Amino acid sequence: MTQDSEHGTLGDDRKAAALGSGADTVDAMQAAADGDQYLTFTLGEEEYGVDILRVQEIKGWQRVTPIPNTPHYVKGVINLRGTIVPVIDLRERFGMQAQEYSKFTVVVMVRVVARGGRERIMGLVVDALSEVYTFQSEQIRPAPEFGAALRTNFIRGLATVDENKMVIVLDVDELLSDEDLAIADDQSRIAEVVRSAGQEGTPDE
Repeated sequence: MTQDSEHGTLGDDRKAAALGSGADTVDAMQAAADGDQYLTFTLGEEEYGVDILRVQEIKGWQRVTPIPNTPHYVKGVINLRGTIVPVIDLRERFGMQAQEYSKFTVVVMVRVVARGGRERIMGLVVDALSEVYTFQSEQIRPAPEFGAALRTNFIRGLATVDENKMVIVLDVDELLSDEDLAIADDQSRIAEVVRSAGQEGTPDE
């Protein structure tokens, strides 16, 4: 996993260096072995987390190629080293008020496993990055039931960081609807839109 330099580094080979050396490294590695790591980010006042093993890359916000006849929260597509990746604004996906993107806005590229086991890469626009936490399974409590009228199957659970902070842990495989995932499959239509726009997709970085 890589990340643009403007937003720091979370690459696997550099995460180890960030842990320190000697006894501190051993302790940190043991702590990681006892739980799963989650990359967290903010949407409004809330903090959300996704399994860090699903995160492929993190990029600053960049221009996307809009795709017609898609939901409003689908901002468009980008060209990620030859792969056309749909970009979805999570704030709008969750029904939150849209806001102007800033220098803190990032796109988290996640690996989604759809029905049938097929994998796709999707970009999730979030307000800002937060932290990387290690949670043991018992720390993640089931989300409360809100009734059938509110879709919450994409919430894996709630993890308490301290007395005043809670992280909403997301299940990326349930986060996107079948309609969202179908966008990633419609490569021929996307390619035609890109050609019509007079480009090969947004430039790779």
